[in-house]
Amino acid sequence: MFMGEFQHSIDDKGRIIIPAKFRDLLGTSFVATRGLDSCIFVYPMDEWGIMEQKLKSLSLMKSDARAFSRFFFSGATECVWDKQGRVNLPGNLRQYAKLDKDCVILGVSNRVEIWNKELWEQYFGQSEESFNEIAEKLVDFNFNL
Repeated sequence: MFMGEFQHSIDDKGRIIIPAKFRDLLGTSFVATRGLDSCIFVYPMDEWGIMEQKLKSLSLMKSDARAFSRFFFSGATECVWDKQGRVNLPGNLRQYAKLDKDCVILGVSNRVEIWNKELWEQYFGQSEESFNEIAEKLVDFNFNL
C-alpha cells in the first residue's frame, strides 16, 4: 500500500526521484497516466491490469465511458527507472499536470500521485475545509471511520 506525502523537484529534463519505499512497491516498470484533478496517477503493473479490466467492462455505448477511457489510456505510458532511481515523465504528462519544478508525491492506497506543489496546496486547502462534509457523504457508500 502506498501512503505518505513527499516534496521533490523535477529537473529540466523531466526527471523526478520517487521515494525509495514507493520505488520498491512500483517494481522495475510501472504505468503513469493522466489522473483526476490535474495530477499524474502512477500504478504498479498489477494495479494497472486491474484498472484496465475495470475500464474494459464499461459499456462502449455510453459516451462518458468512451471519453474517460480515451482520456485515461491515451495518456498512459510504461516507465522504468534510470540508474539514479529517477523516472523521466513524458512531456504530455508534465504539461497536463503543470509540473515544472516543485512537486508533491502522494501515496494513495493502490497508486502514487504526482502533483504540482501549488495545485496540491490549493486542492488540499479546499478539501481540508470540507473534510467533515466529505466524511459524512461517505456514509452513503456504507463507509464508516
